[in-house]
Amino acid sequence: MKANFIMITGGQRSGKSEYAEKLALKMSERPVYLATAAVLDDEMRERVAKHRLRRGDNWRNIEERLLLSEISIPPGEVVLIDCLTLWATNWFLESDCDSSIALTKIKNEISALLEKDATFIAVTNEIGLGGISENDIQRKFTDLQGLVNQYVAEISSEVYMTISGIAIRIK
Repeated sequence: MKANFIMITGGQRSGKSEYAEKLALKMSERPVYLATAAVLDDEMRERVAKHRLRRGDNWRNIEERLLLSEISIPPGEVVLIDCLTLWATNWFLESDCDSSIALTKIKNEISALLEKDATFIAVTNEIGLGGISENDIQRKFTDLQGLVNQYVAEISSEVYMTISGIAIRIK
C-alpha cells in the first residue's frame, strides 16, 4: 500500500467538503478535485458551479463517475474525492441495485487506488444515522454505504467526523 487515505464523514451540510478542501490546500498548493457526481439536472449544475466558485482556480478538477483508479495521478499528488456516497450510488445503479456486486467493484477500485503514490482525502456521508427507510432500494443502498464507509475507515490513516462545521478526529 503506497497511498495514504484520509476520510471525512458526517451528515448532509455538516461542513465535510469545506473541511476536506482546507485540509487538501494545507497539503498541496494545487490539489486535484475528483468529482464523482453525475450532473443530471439544473439544481445539480448550480450546486457544482457554487462548489467550483468556492474552491477557486488553484484546483485541478477531474470528473469521473466510476473508474477512479484509471485517472492519471502523478506521484505525491493530493486528491480530494467528493464524494464516496455519490460514487457508491453510481456503482449501485450500474450494478442494477445489487449491493454485493457494487461493493466488490468499489473495493476493487479502492485497492487499485491504494497502489498509487498519492494522498486521497475521501468525503462521505453517514446516511444510516436516521430511521430505517420503508423503501427496499433505500435500505439496500444504506447498507452498501455503511459497508463502504467501514472499509474506507479501516484503510485510512485518519478519519474525521464533521458536525455543525466542526471536524472531530475519530481515528
